[in-house]
Amino acid sequence: MSGIRIFEDITSHKNGKGVLAKSVGVIDATVDSVFEVFLNTDRRKRYEWDMLMGDLELVESYDGHYDVVYGTYDPKYLTRWHSKRDFIFSRQWFHAQDGTYTILQFPAIHKKKPPRLGYRRTKINPSTWEIRNLNTPMGSNLPRCLVTHTLEIHSTNWHRWKNSQCTKFEKSIPYALLCQVAGLKEYIGANPALHQQDTVTVVHSNISSISLSRAEYENAEVQDEFYDAISSESSTSDEEGDEDGDLENKDGKVKLKNISWAIAALPLKRTSALNLCKELDAGVSPIQIDANDFHGSLRKGNDDNDTNCWTSPSGEGFKIRGKNYLKDNSKVVGGDPLLKLVAVDWLTVDKPLDKVALHGRSMVQSEAGKKLPFILVFNLQVPAKPNYSLVLYYASERPINKDSLLAKFLDGDDMFRDSRFKLIPSIVEGYWMVKRAVGTKACLLGKAVTCKYFRQDNFLEIDVDIGSSSVARSVVGLVLGYVTSLVVDLAILIEAKEESDLPEYILGTVRLNRVRLESAVPFEV
Repeated sequence: MSGIRIFEDITSHKNGKGVLAKSVGVIDATVDSVFEVFLNTDRRKRYEWDMLMGDLELVESYDGHYDVVYGTYDPKYLTRWHSKRDFIFSRQWFHAQDGTYTILQFPAIHKKKPPRLGYRRTKINPSTWEIRNLNTPMGSNLPRCLVTHTLEIHSTNWHRWKNSQCTKFEKSIPYALLCQVAGLKEYIGANPALHQQDTVTVVHSNISSISLSRAEYENAEVQDEFYDAISSESSTSDEEGDEDGDLENKDGKVKLKNISWAIAALPLKRTSALNLCKELDAGVSPIQIDANDFHGSLRKGNDDNDTNCWTSPSGEGFKIRGKNYLKDNSKVVGGDPLLKLVAVDWLTVDKPLDKVALHGRSMVQSEAGKKLPFILVFNLQVPAKPNYSLVLYYASERPINKDSLLAKFLDGDDMFRDSRFKLIPSIVEGYWMVKRAVGTKACLLGKAVTCKYFRQDNFLEIDVDIGSSSVARSVVGLVLGYVTSLVVDLAILIEAKEESDLPEYILGTVRLNRVRLESAVPFEV
């Protein structure tokens, strides 16, 4: 339609909450140029491509990556009813280190813009935008990017329009929103100056998003996107390719090209448990780790249907670098974690809590904890009112091999650790906007937020200050708003950059199942 493609996420039908649709288009411009045009509220420029939101006014801006805008429109373009309407919504954007922009739009209210006489307040559909780079064709210097606009549609006319081009839907707000990608494409195509590499003049955050990195892309004609978390449902994948699936099977390898929402159905190799042997000292007999000997403030769940609890899933839901990654960028399904998750603390604190392992209440200081060969303490410091700490305790059954990558990480300097410690998130169940904000890409935590490392005795503690990044803080704030309905999977690992380090392996995993904020236990330092 108008040079773009419209997709419908058919898996969303079963939840009975309307339709999730997206419009997708390739635009011959840099991501920065498209982002600048999209965020610009200048009426003269906006009216040339946006039939619905041409008349926008910036109400307030926060932290350089969040604002609230107000707009009016005359519905005579959409319906015969000529009473003017107005709307107000928030825009929140993140800039990943691979250059991708993600923008979330929510209906909003603001004290500076109460209901206006003579206008009917309209609720704009929640939606997300993604603007990401594409490789330029051989022999061409023109930049290209892929623009995807996803939104919720609650309209009985959608299915009739989809099947028979019903004109009623074409006079609706969701239709006007879907047309915005086509408007951007035509406007930028008619302005050659926007095709070149320009510096973004719109103020936005210089702090990188928690989504990384350029290495997550397949070396294909089009810069294809990898998924580092594999969902049980196609709709749960946050990052979608735009083309039809195209598999090339050559010498047993699976190469991903232009993957659509069917990514979950693809067969992938799994890492072998034998690869983990080199990380632990095979010359020492393993100890038996009895989960009943360790206790945290958040209880372990009985199964996936349990709530306000944690479990430890396998690594099969995550994709990691395979043995030949440096040659063909191939990824494999993660195997069982190297370390066993033995306890989880869910705490409230007055201020960010460092060195939690030294506290007498910590599992590390228990008699059972002192007998473990090695413990990795992963402390996620969550900024809120009050502040929270999610502390994960991972244990090994053998001492760490001194020649392993893990040993280099444990005894290396903070710069080395920041460049290697990686987190892969996945929202298994939850609101689709949260899934898109969190993403499924691997994140080098030390490059996105401040990480502190504390090595002592038989443990290493990693304190992750999410509040050190305004971008990460805003994403976590969104997650906390829906946390009681979310099932979240996390995997931690050390990034393999050398041939000798491959294939990667997962250090540990956790599944947080519909955690309640009020269940956090007060913790006094």
